[in-house]
Amino acid sequence: MNHQTSFAQRFPAGLLALATGAFGIGLTEFVIMGLLPQVSQDLGVSLADAGLLISGYAMGVVLGAPLLTLATSLWPQKHTLLLLMLVFTLGNMFCALATDYTLLMLARVITAFAHGTFFGVGALVATRLVAADRGASAIAIMFTGLTVANVLGVPFGTWLGQVYGWRTTFWAVALIGIVAFVVLALFIPANQAQGSGAATSRGDEIRALWRLPVLLGLLMTVLGFGGSFALLTFIAPLLTDISGFSTESVPPILVLFGLGVVAGNLLGGRVADRFPVGALFGSFFALVAILALLTFTLHYPVLAVGTVFLLGVAAFSTCAPLQMWVMSRAKGGAQTLVSSLNIAAFNLGNAIGAAIAGLALEQGGGLISIPLVAALMPLAAIFVMLLSLWQEKSMGKTISTVNCG
Repeated sequence: MNHQTSFAQRFPAGLLALATGAFGIGLTEFVIMGLLPQVSQDLGVSLADAGLLISGYAMGVVLGAPLLTLATSLWPQKHTLLLLMLVFTLGNMFCALATDYTLLMLARVITAFAHGTFFGVGALVATRLVAADRGASAIAIMFTGLTVANVLGVPFGTWLGQVYGWRTTFWAVALIGIVAFVVLALFIPANQAQGSGAATSRGDEIRALWRLPVLLGLLMTVLGFGGSFALLTFIAPLLTDISGFSTESVPPILVLFGLGVVAGNLLGGRVADRFPVGALFGSFFALVAILALLTFTLHYPVLAVGTVFLLGVAAFSTCAPLQMWVMSRAKGGAQTLVSSLNIAAFNLGNAIGAAIAGLALEQGGGLISIPLVAALMPLAAIFVMLLSLWQEKSMGKTISTVNCG
C-alpha cells in the first residue's frame, strides 16, 4: 500500500496526462523531417520548400506562445490546456486534409500555436501536482513525452507515412490529440490547475517578462539549445562524411542519441530538485565539453557513437533546469507568459543554432568546424548565467530555491 501511495504521489495521473499531450506535440513537430520527400513529391514542391514546413512550425511556436498565453492568462489553466489540445488536434486534421503547399503550411503554423503555451502552462501545472521539492522532476516527466516522441514516435510515424502516405501520419497524430484531450479532461484536477485570475493581470505578465533576470534566463535557453541544434542539424553528414558510417547506419545511431535524450531529461530534473543552480551549470559545462570532444571523436566510429549518446544526455539535461530557472525569476504569480516564452526560446535557439552552423560551412570551415562552433553557444550561456547570478547577488536577491506553486 505504501509503495502504491508513493508511486501515485511521484507519478500522479495528471502528470502522465501532460506527458501524453507532450508526446503528441513532439511527434507533430519532428515527424515531418522524415516525410519531406513524400510531401515534396505529392504537392509538387522542391525539397527545400518542403523543408520550410519545419521553419514555419518553429515560427508558429515563437508567435503563438505570447499570443495564446496572453489571450488565456485569466482562464483556469485546465481549460487552457484543453483548448490547446483541441487546436493541436484540429491543426493536424487540417494538415492531413491540405490539398496544396500553402494550406499545409498554414495548418502547420496553426498547429504550432498550441506548442509553446501547452508546455508553458503545462510546466506550471506539473509543479503543482507534486510536492514542492519535486517541481523540476515533474517538468522533466512532462518533457519525457516529447523525448519519447523522438525515440519511438518519429521512426514509427515516418514508417507509417512511407507505407500508407504522409497524410496517414497526420491522421494518427490527430488521434493521439483526441486521446490526450480525454486524459487531460479526466486527470488534471481543476483545483490544482487554476490560473492566477485577477491576482495576475495581463499587464503583470508583460511587466514580468521585462525583468532582467527573466531576459537573461531566456537568453540562456536560446544559447544552450542553440549549441545543441547547431550540431544536430548536420549530424547525418557528420556521421557519414567524417566518421565514415553508411547512410543506413545513421537512424540506429540517432535512436541511441534519443535514449540519451530521455535519460538526460530525467537526470536533469532529478538533480535540479536538489541543486537548481548546480544542475544547470553542470549541464552547460558538460554540453560544452562534449561538443568540443566531438571534434576529436568523430574521426573514430566507436568513439563517435558513444559521444553522440552523451550529447543526448547533456543537451536535454538542461530542459527542466532551464524551465525552472526562468519560472523562478518571474515575479509573484506572473509565471505563465514567461514559462511559455521559454518554450519559444528553445525553438528560437534551434533556428539560430542551425543558421550559425550553416554560416560556418559557408565560410569554408568545413563540417568538422561545426562541433567547436556549436560549443561556443553553451559556453556563452555559462557566462550569461554567471552574469545573472552576480546581478541577483548584487541586489541581494540570489535565488537558490524555486517556488512555482
